[in-house]
Amino acid sequence: QVRLVESGGGLVQAGKSLRLSCTASAASASIFRIKTMGWYRQVPGKQRELVAQITSESITHYADSVKGRFTISRDNSNNTIYLQMNSLKPEDTGVYYCKASRIFDDYWGQGTQVTVSS
Repeated sequence: QVRLVESGGGLVQAGKSLRLSCTASAASASIFRIKTMGWYRQVPGKQRELVAQITSESITHYADSVKGRFTISRDNSNNTIYLQMNSLKPEDTGVYYCKASRIFDDYWGQGTQVTVSS
């Protein structure tokens, strides 16, 4: 079992920045089996969509809509990933969920709301 706790969401004006954090905790062996961690966004009436992900080798992938504005990073010393969100737009609004993937299972955080006002 892996537990994920997100933080850093909030209300911000368009053009501003926010940084999200997600910390994973588990029995020590479980932590080391995490292959990929990522951030997903969900808005009412739509499916949850990938925003950015990072592998255990620090290979990153971004949705086209956030390339050049968002940066995902990880700190393996405290099992935390970050999502630095710059130049925020109203369409970035949504609930942001952290996901941790192992070979055979996935875990989700509880989500953190990001609201960008125009």
